[in-house]
Amino acid sequence: MLKYYKYMSVILISILTLFSACQEDDYELGKIETPTNLEISFEVVGVDAENPYGDGTGFVNFNATANNEINYTYVFGDGTDKEVSADGKITHRFSLPGINTYNVTVLAVGTGGVTTSKSVQVEVFSSFSDEEAVAFLTGGTSKTWYWAADQPAHTGLGPNFEDSGKAYAAWYAATAFEKECMYDAEFVFTKTEGGVIFEQTVGSAFIPGTYAGKIGVEGDLCYGEDVAPGLYGVKNVTFAPASSIATEDGGYRGTSFSISDNGFMCWYVGTSTYEIIEITNNILRVRVEEDDTFAWYHIFTSTKPSQEPAGVDVEYTNLVWSDEFDTDGTPDAAKWDYDLGAGGWGNNESQTYTNDAANASISEGTLKITAKADGGSYTSARLKTQDKFEFTYGRVDVRAKLPTGGGTWPAIWMLGANFPDVGWPACGEIDIMEGIGNNPGHIQCALHTPSSSGATENMASTTVADASDEFHVYSVNWSENQITFLIDDEVYYTYAPVDKNADNWPYNADQFLIMNVAMGGTLGGTIDPAFTESSMEIDYVRVYQ
Repeated sequence: MLKYYKYMSVILISILTLFSACQEDDYELGKIETPTNLEISFEVVGVDAENPYGDGTGFVNFNATANNEINYTYVFGDGTDKEVSADGKITHRFSLPGINTYNVTVLAVGTGGVTTSKSVQVEVFSSFSDEEAVAFLTGGTSKTWYWAADQPAHTGLGPNFEDSGKAYAAWYAATAFEKECMYDAEFVFTKTEGGVIFEQTVGSAFIPGTYAGKIGVEGDLCYGEDVAPGLYGVKNVTFAPASSIATEDGGYRGTSFSISDNGFMCWYVGTSTYEIIEITNNILRVRVEEDDTFAWYHIFTSTKPSQEPAGVDVEYTNLVWSDEFDTDGTPDAAKWDYDLGAGGWGNNESQTYTNDAANASISEGTLKITAKADGGSYTSARLKTQDKFEFTYGRVDVRAKLPTGGGTWPAIWMLGANFPDVGWPACGEIDIMEGIGNNPGHIQCALHTPSSSGATENMASTTVADASDEFHVYSVNWSENQITFLIDDEVYYTYAPVDKNADNWPYNADQFLIMNVAMGGTLGGTIDPAFTESSMEIDYVRVYQ
């Protein structure tokens, strides 16, 4: 018992000491004062005898004053986020079309966080509307949107400051399905009699590294509502004219939408306003400003993507052009022409392309494109069907066996027939097969467009261990809506953009075929000093429509 009282005495003394310390700290912080005499005045922009509710822009200038205040918090009553003003002055745009009355509340904040509040009613006219955007967003009733996770740059980062000259995802662009934890998110927009409502019904909040440090969590991970308040629940959506630094230069729609109650579309950076870059029946591109430095770019789709490669969408069975290479000699001049010269057209290649039979000849039923060492340099051949056979949509099958040797870079590919007029990559390039002698068995396909060229995001690779020992059929199935790549009739990559604009889909016009073996360069890499010669053998080339 004595030990119990002694123990309690220690606790009581500790509590009294802590209480005394807290009182002292509170005293040092200063006296807590509640703001008084809060007054609010406002001016609806454009009010005159003919426009008693304003000029239709929806702008209202507010001015709040009080005694003993630190700052003012405005709650506008229109579903947009609250805003803080240091001096009580603020301009807000009410964007609900027509004449509407809003209950605007101002909280004057004093020391210690104590507040005094007051409300005023504001009647204002807004003539802004974007009914087409509403129709696309909601489908006229209700529509669910998803991350366009299979699309390159479905989320990207760029600058958000004047004179940056880069109102796009200049700093970072995600690859397909890069952010694994967030792709189950679903976003539902519904049109009601009272306007548009929003709800994220499934999924979590993804917090990027740029914002995570500001709220004290680890970045580039998914979190729940405990970390990202506003994640769930039904919220109102309001529309307004866009006004970011990117609006004029970016060629955007000119409309933004805001989600009430801190709502957001999965990507959590403390903002609820989305500037629409583009919206159609199945694509939504938006820009989101995180702060004065960072702007995020997102792509959503109304069709949920699958991580499994899609099969071919159109079966092409009518053989329209082929070369079986059954006649010994040089390639058929009625079907093939040559690119001649050195340098690799910007790829830093080491070979010189010729039309010599030593570099391209037919024997024993195969075309052999041979790269050769030639006294410290290299020769090879690049065959093409330009101006001889060009086509739009179809399937190409090429049965080939690849060369060996470090530095060899065999390729079977296609280029837009308008290349001489518009140049590369505007013409579009389809790489059916590329091999790398320094990485035996590695096979890749790629698409190069104005929106993704060079080290393109539109690509995939696979392994064919015996690619240089056995023949395999390398194929592309090119339709109006997608491009599918196959090896031995097995799909390993499909590119199906959610929209087909000029930047990411130059594949609605004729292309021609190209086959070559390069040496070195950006993909071929270091050439083996012991290399003498090696050939890509082609059994046949067949085109179906």
